[in-house]
Parts: sequence; C-alpha cells; structure tokens
Amino acid sequence: MRYDDGGPLKTKSMDFSVRIYNLGRLLNSRGEQTLRGQVVRAGTSIGANISESRRAESLADFIHKLSIAQKECEETRYWLELLSKIGLITEAEYQSIDTDAAEIDRILSASINTAKGRNKD
Repeated sequence: MRYDDGGPLKTKSMDFSVRIYNLGRLLNSRGEQTLRGQVVRAGTSIGANISESRRAESLADFIHKLSIAQKECEETRYWLELLSKIGLITEAEYQSIDTDAAEIDRILSASINTAKGRNKD
C-alpha cells in the first residue's frame, strides 16, 4: 500500500541527496575523507528512508520510516554545522544546504503529525 504520492517530499529529498553527493565530491577534493563519509551517508539516507516509506507495511511503519528520515536529517545538520565550524565549508555553503535540510525537516514533521492524526482514527 502506498501512503503518499511521492510529491514534494520525494523531490526535495532527491535534490538534497544530489547536493550532499556533490558536497562529498567537494570535500574529497579538499582532502577530507572521514567527515565526507559521515555527511554523505546521513544525507543520502534521508531520501532513501522517505522512498522506503512509500511502500510501508502499515501506517505505523510509514510513521516509523519517516521518523528515521527525520533523525537522519538531524544528524546531517550536525555534520554540516561541524564542517562549517572547522572551516571545511564556507558559512555561505553551510547556510545554503542547511536551509534545504531545515525545509525537509519541517515537511517530515508535518507528514509525521498528519499520519499520527490518521492513526488515531
């Protein structure tokens, strides 16, 4: 059973994954391997979990998968802030990609809250 239509959240998370991948390439060119791996893993996991949620086995499973995506989003934001604070990305680079992450987080929160409301019915 599909729980969403794959609309804006799927599109935004895919676009974000592309940005994260490109950030990983940039970090690699700057000689950073350890944090590159962390941010790429967490950042691309957001979209993977959102995609997986579309085929959830139940509404509870759907909520669970979106919650995992939200946790990965928070982890990604941590790594982005760290990258900024240690000077591996500029403040402008950080603000730009963190703004996208914050938007995905807001959409995830709204989706989870809506699904939880349906779960009570």
